[in-house]
Amino acid sequence: MTTSFSPLFRHALNRVPAPLLVLGGMFLLHTGSAFAVRLFDLAGSTGITWLRLTWAALILLALSGRSLVTAVRAASRRELLAVVMLGTVSAGMMTFYSEATARIDLGTATSLEFLGPLVVAVLAMRRRRELVWILAAVAGVVCMTRPWDTQVDLTGVAFGLAGAACVALYIVLTQRVGGSFGAVHGLALALTVSAVLTAPLGLPAVAANPSPHLLVTTLGIALLFPLVPFLLEMIALQRMSRTAYSTFISLEPAVSLVMGLVVIAQMPVAVQMVGMVLVVVAGVGAARQEGKAPVLRTAGPDRAGEEADGPARVAATHSH
Repeated sequence: MTTSFSPLFRHALNRVPAPLLVLGGMFLLHTGSAFAVRLFDLAGSTGITWLRLTWAALILLALSGRSLVTAVRAASRRELLAVVMLGTVSAGMMTFYSEATARIDLGTATSLEFLGPLVVAVLAMRRRRELVWILAAVAGVVCMTRPWDTQVDLTGVAFGLAGAACVALYIVLTQRVGGSFGAVHGLALALTVSAVLTAPLGLPAVAANPSPHLLVTTLGIALLFPLVPFLLEMIALQRMSRTAYSTFISLEPAVSLVMGLVVIAQMPVAVQMVGMVLVVVAGVGAARQEGKAPVLRTAGPDRAGEEADGPARVAATHSH
């Protein structure tokens, strides 16, 4: 993907420290998610989700060009089936996340979704003592969701947990697709499948309110996520270890909370701040311990598959 940019632009990005690229991508990602929440009144959460997926798929298909057709022709049925499965899981991941953010605040929804990759990372270590990180994250999520509070939307929490399950499946499937297709090709195909699958849910709401403002705004959000964050992450991953990357990405729930506060004025209470700290500590702890464990390389030369098994979203294409 970076080959489509001028050497001067690539050189400028390479001068930026890799951790700043990761953090910049996260802030852009959750800025897009926060602005998407503000559009839910225009076309509903499913309508906005479908538009974001459709725009992102069209842009990536255009960027891929003829090379994507060549890759598809060379792929086996099994590899194409894996892409369809990845697109299906991605559709569920984004739909569930959008439904969650329509009911609960961004920080809580992201913390719930974060359980998926955290569980995958800890279970991959196969050491019982590392379960402490899952317990810490669960305690943090309990503080974030406050199930004892009668005003908490349990439906939103359920959607967030469903999104976490989809993220876990997404990580496993990304490893398979990453070994067969390039990162951009795999993402373009998966998002195309996602856009087609979510069309029956989102298209009627958009057709009922086909405003140019809505179309232009969702196009801008599609650029904020997943395209620009994905580009920044790909560049950063060339200069960071998996452990360092996973450690920084563990800050994602906190970044989501901050952007929810700044963009849509979602003010967390004290117990939610405690929960956020627990979730971030759990993610950082799991990432550091994962770096000490033997790594099984299941993907091919494409790094998207390698990075997928850390406590993070990969290209996160994932999600949001």
